[in-house]
Amino acid sequence: MSTQRPTSTGPSAASHSTGGPSSAALAPALNVGFLLTDNFTLSAFSLMVDQFRLAADDGDRSRPIRARWQVMSSKADAIRASCGITVSPSGPLGDPAAFDYIIVVGGLLHGGQQVDEETVAFLKRAARAGVSLVGVCTGSFVLARAGLMTGRRCCVSWYHYQDFLEEFPHHTPVADRLYVIDGDRITCAGGGGAADLATALVEKSMGRSVAQKGRHILQLDRQRPGSESQPHPPIADLVADDRVRRALLLMEQHLADPLPIADIARRLQLSTRQLERLFQTVMGQRPAEFYRRLRLRYARFLLDTTGRSVTDIALEAGFSDCAHFSRQFKAQHGFTPSDARAQSPGPMARNLAAQRLFD
Repeated sequence: MSTQRPTSTGPSAASHSTGGPSSAALAPALNVGFLLTDNFTLSAFSLMVDQFRLAADDGDRSRPIRARWQVMSSKADAIRASCGITVSPSGPLGDPAAFDYIIVVGGLLHGGQQVDEETVAFLKRAARAGVSLVGVCTGSFVLARAGLMTGRRCCVSWYHYQDFLEEFPHHTPVADRLYVIDGDRITCAGGGGAADLATALVEKSMGRSVAQKGRHILQLDRQRPGSESQPHPPIADLVADDRVRRALLLMEQHLADPLPIADIARRLQLSTRQLERLFQTVMGQRPAEFYRRLRLRYARFLLDTTGRSVTDIALEAGFSDCAHFSRQFKAQHGFTPSDARAQSPGPMARNLAAQRLFD
């Protein structure tokens, strides 16, 4: 049972959230309605609403002048997030045409019914009115179940890709992007991608400088376009064969100190030859070759996202020395680790470059 008190987004704060009569005449550039499903993801909601809040006013004063936001619900009851915190709605389901965007924030997929029939009917009215509908996290499932994603591209998290395929076999989900804008249907995989989508919506309505302001205050790094790929999932989660999956988990847990293939086979109570045949059948490669590719994939991630030296990264990825690592890396990618870093500097390199502007 949740013991948390409802947040201040409830009816008592409605005049603050919606601006009240005095600000209604200012015709904000952005008016957003949120629909939170049962067991919604709090981080996706908060990342989005805080950027709208910061875009709405100068400084950090939070007055809903240039933008407004409202948490709507068919019931007055507080809505429980998957982490147990509750949020009270600030208004009922009204006229959907009053909003520029209606954002459905999903969460736990198998935690029971996500929204009620009244909410589904409201979404259908919004679609008929031409309002842009946004599905964040598993909010895309809500839109698809309502029949509102037919013929549209639908972005889902890699984690729920198979769930979406099984429930909606006639749809083709997109799981290699942060978010997808298909006309007046926008879907987002969730997580940190929700912040990038919120930035894009603010920029479209109020300009780049306003959008950047929110990210700077929230200390968010560069804005990622929707076309940027989702962070790579653990390979093991994508493999059906239990023995190969367990072998991959062992490999992923031992990137810096690679296990001999014979040791992995022994832990799985298989012979080395059996494991070789399994990998060839399931993965199309020998286990040693796949293990090496996993380590090189990890090394590329470190090159792109950290400022660590190439030597440190070579050791972290389980290579005995920098020269061996560089040869293997170039054989797979066609360029050296130093070339990769020059093409895509990590956050530390970008910060150092920014600091030099003030030297």
